[in-house]
Amino acid sequence: MSDVKTRQLPAAVKLTPAAEARIAELMEKAPEGAIGVKLSTPRRGCSGLAYSVDYVTEEAKFDEKIETPGGIFYIDGASVLYLVGSTMDWVEDDFTAGFVFENPNAKGACGCGESFIV
Repeated sequence: MSDVKTRQLPAAVKLTPAAEARIAELMEKAPEGAIGVKLSTPRRGCSGLAYSVDYVTEEAKFDEKIETPGGIFYIDGASVLYLVGSTMDWVEDDFTAGFVFENPNAKGACGCGESFIV
């Protein structure tokens, strides 16, 4: 018998209650076959990486899986290193609505807010 203890690690990205509520809304109107939503950081924009949230229909081997009250949230396995310690929020005002990220790994962002540098 081993004395090794296993502990649950915190998720790479913390979701605010507003972000969790938005994931629930997205899953309520998800296309058939969608099993959750996934955050990834594709190369895009003038600074290099952008945030992208899309429906997914199957789990990928190295994706991180976060169970929320409204559905499953995945983080692309290749993007986790760029996102560790981040907070994802959902913000709405009179003019815009969208996910907003507080990312301690971002060393800068482009002027339009489309992309970030790590």
